[in-house]
Amino acid sequence: MPTALLWFRRDLRLGDHPALLAAVEAAGPDGTVVPVFVFDDRLYGVSGDPRRRFLLDCLHELDAATGGALVLRSGDPATVLPGLADEVGATSVHVTADAGPYGRRRDQVVERALGDVPLVRTGSPYAVAPGRVTKRDGTPFQVFTPFSRAWREHGWHSPAVTPDVVPWQTGVRSDGPPPAPDLSGVELPPAGEAAALAAWHRFRDERLLGYDQGRNPPGGNGTSRLSAYLKYGCVHPRTLLADLAADEGQQSVRRYTDELAWRDFYADVLWHRPDSAREYLKPELQGMGYDSGPEADALVRAWETGRTGFPIVDAGMRQLLGEAYVHNRVRMIVASFLVKDLHQEWTLGARYFMQHLVDGDLASNNHGWQWVAGTGTDASPYYRVFNPITQGKKFDPDGSYVKRWVPELRDLDAQHVHEPWTAPGGVPAGYPEPVVDHAHERQVSLDRYAAVRGR
Repeated sequence: MPTALLWFRRDLRLGDHPALLAAVEAAGPDGTVVPVFVFDDRLYGVSGDPRRRFLLDCLHELDAATGGALVLRSGDPATVLPGLADEVGATSVHVTADAGPYGRRRDQVVERALGDVPLVRTGSPYAVAPGRVTKRDGTPFQVFTPFSRAWREHGWHSPAVTPDVVPWQTGVRSDGPPPAPDLSGVELPPAGEAAALAAWHRFRDERLLGYDQGRNPPGGNGTSRLSAYLKYGCVHPRTLLADLAADEGQQSVRRYTDELAWRDFYADVLWHRPDSAREYLKPELQGMGYDSGPEADALVRAWETGRTGFPIVDAGMRQLLGEAYVHNRVRMIVASFLVKDLHQEWTLGARYFMQHLVDGDLASNNHGWQWVAGTGTDASPYYRVFNPITQGKKFDPDGSYVKRWVPELRDLDAQHVHEPWTAPGGVPAGYPEPVVDHAHERQVSLDRYAAVRGR
């Protein structure tokens, strides 16, 4: 009987899963499908604890969905997959294509190691696979807006059907998962495909039509909070887009699909420029001066722990530590503060976020940091420096977000919550004075920028 291996990676679901359909077809009416996940230390070993824990929880849900058939193995996929294929007599190995720099290299090595057993790539984690949308001359887009227009014109497939029955093969040896990390009270979203679809349906039915404005206040509940589910493929963006197709003309729906386009855009940038995960996409600012030494290290520590004395910054960093998530507007504010108020390289912040975010995605996270730093595609001009006080007043006018995450400030009224040093009696006990003078550090950044540009 034919046996097909289905190697799960960033596609931890059974619905809208083209590679699953390809595996079922390869197995035929008399064959079986062996689902497998490999704990690759090159990925799992460097992930932060929130991502590890969420992944383990997703795999637990996936194992239940496959009737306990999911095989877990640990090691180098180039060794594990050929060994498992030989063990079960597999005639093919099926995957969702990986667009990341490491994943592309790894799959080439696995393909060679499998020998006569084909590695069949079907589908992508994105609405449109990276590399598919290009300018008329075949070159990649460097700016989001024209990319998004071409992305919509290109379109995407309808969701793949979910098979009524999958002939899972049970009884194959599974090593079990690694120990689950202790998150010490960090609250993660419920994991898995069912939780992802439930979160999507709640957002679609209750908050989507107000998304255009509701997405901005970090203290509200106006976003979908689907980023972790999209990261691990608990739901495919194509599923969401199909749900929205009839309402695409509405402003809020258009705004939400723009966010899915941003996700595809950054993946496309990384596809064409794999070095941009850690190197400056635009190298003009590589000569920028950054601060170092014990005083700089202490300021970075204050940023990491939410003790800068700037309430919106501290609220964001404490949300990161408490939920392994940060509202998108606040991600930009805290990133700007690290790069332009504390004069640290964007790579430091990108690494810290990847260690602490449950939705940490290499393409979106690192290119988002480059956007703030002025070094990336579609970059915010370097001379745009987010003012944490005015940003707090504009997007958290009643202080509800700050007060949730910075309890030292809960007794302040809205007039003072973003400038606690102006409150009667000064800064409340237990909360720090501002660690820097924002106006001064802004000018330092602009002077350093001018020096680099003038070389």
